[in-house]
Amino acid sequence: MEGTQSWSVTMTCFSAHRLLILSLLLLCVTNSSSLLMPDSKELRELLSRYEQDAGKKGASDAAANRSRRAILWSDREEILLLHNKLRSSVYPSAANMEHMVWDDELERSATQWAEECRWEHGPQDLLMSIGQNLAVHWGRYRSPAFHVQAWYDEVKDYTYPYPSECNPWCPERCSGPMCTHYTQLVWATTNRVGCAVHVCPKMNVWGEIWETAVYLVCNYSPKGNWIGEAPYRHGRPCSQCPPSFGGGCRNNLCYKDSQHSETADMNEVEKPQVLLPPRTTPRPAPKAPRKSASKRPTTRPHTPRAPAAKPSSRTFLAHNIKCDTKLRDKCKGSTCNRHKCPAHCLHAKGNVWGTVSYDAQSSICRAAIHAGVIDNNGGLVDITRTEKSPFFVRSTKNGIESLSKYKPANSFIVSKVEEYTADCYTTVAEICPFKRPSSHCPRVFCPANCKTQPSYWSPVIGSNVYADNSSICKAAIHAGVIKASGGLVDVLPLERRKSYAGVLKNGIQSESKSNMEGGSFRLFAVRVGFI
Repeated sequence: MEGTQSWSVTMTCFSAHRLLILSLLLLCVTNSSSLLMPDSKELRELLSRYEQDAGKKGASDAAANRSRRAILWSDREEILLLHNKLRSSVYPSAANMEHMVWDDELERSATQWAEECRWEHGPQDLLMSIGQNLAVHWGRYRSPAFHVQAWYDEVKDYTYPYPSECNPWCPERCSGPMCTHYTQLVWATTNRVGCAVHVCPKMNVWGEIWETAVYLVCNYSPKGNWIGEAPYRHGRPCSQCPPSFGGGCRNNLCYKDSQHSETADMNEVEKPQVLLPPRTTPRPAPKAPRKSASKRPTTRPHTPRAPAAKPSSRTFLAHNIKCDTKLRDKCKGSTCNRHKCPAHCLHAKGNVWGTVSYDAQSSICRAAIHAGVIDNNGGLVDITRTEKSPFFVRSTKNGIESLSKYKPANSFIVSKVEEYTADCYTTVAEICPFKRPSSHCPRVFCPANCKTQPSYWSPVIGSNVYADNSSICKAAIHAGVIKASGGLVDVLPLERRKSYAGVLKNGIQSESKSNMEGGSFRLFAVRVGFI
């Protein structure tokens, strides 16, 4: 079988000890390896599409906001999860290993350096305050997590220095060509990471020019690899965590528990609607047709009428309502939580009970004005149904006086609908992942030409209901909600699905996957003139 070489090399920096930082030089060590793997022509063609983009710099900030992100959201999650998994399983066990989080500033600095396409650590002024691991490959595709695992695998050449061996400085015990990728990755006090992936059209790697080289840069803070120190303290996991963690521990890592407990889904709490009986007023008897007067035959050609347009099958997330429409007057469920209020509801009919949390019998639009979500000009409102409130407090806000009620009843809160300008790579997992009891996404504006973006950067997983790491805009084209020219879409985040079926629709082939982490979402069209 015909094959080609796929090369992968890595690099990390070794930092000077704090006490000797002014007198010791930064030591950088490098390592390389080669593997014989089958060629992936499709991937190389895909990567070559970015060759011109990778060489362009100096774009405006507005254009940068629409450009491809330096790392996929799914890769970012995989890198972070793998870091914490590896850090939690070190041997011997760590007593002070801190949970690692993603840092956007570190990602930005990694992006800036990756775009330089220079196979060396940098920039020099930043290396004094951060740690850095590098990797590059060409040929067969490798995920960023592949390189993270390769960094950790240097542990086979590393011997942990126990406290009895540190007098006062710990000896460096690395029997292989490189161990500093591993030690930076498991440095206990390094608790933030940010990475970037960049495709370099041409890159000089130790004197050889690599074309379409995939360059991975990971920046760490606080930096590790201090000479004379062990990467972590040995002991029972979480037994020596810093006081700032408040005794929190998760999966053998010092952890600050800032998450709130999830409540049961109260998204559908209303009672069934009582339908009104149909009208029984008899229809008037049809009148007898008049006899048409005789006319001369005409030779005018008959013009066939155009067939009547079929009603649109597209569904909408936002619903038009009136000033006095109550929450319990509307449909229930997650697809009935976004409403368009008309203008001039300030002095219209419709009672409002409560403050912040409103009784389900309240006028939706007047409650939204009372809460300051919209003004008398109307606008879009998102509704979140909540548990029964024991009572409702009276107040006067924004020209509307609400009423009090001291009786338990179903309630809701209102929120403003924001508009988000996305790019072809924006995902629901990134901007509005599903959270109980319910979640709201901003109204998303999609740019043009997302249909032609490669699936690696803009994946579409599923059909009708999509995995939340799918590209919103490309999935919207797949669903027929917008055209390739872009436009506005409404997004509804949903719970996790067991599986997703791939379908070819509107020129886009979606993927089939199962047992995925994260939630899902649906897409809805926006009515013309309905902003």
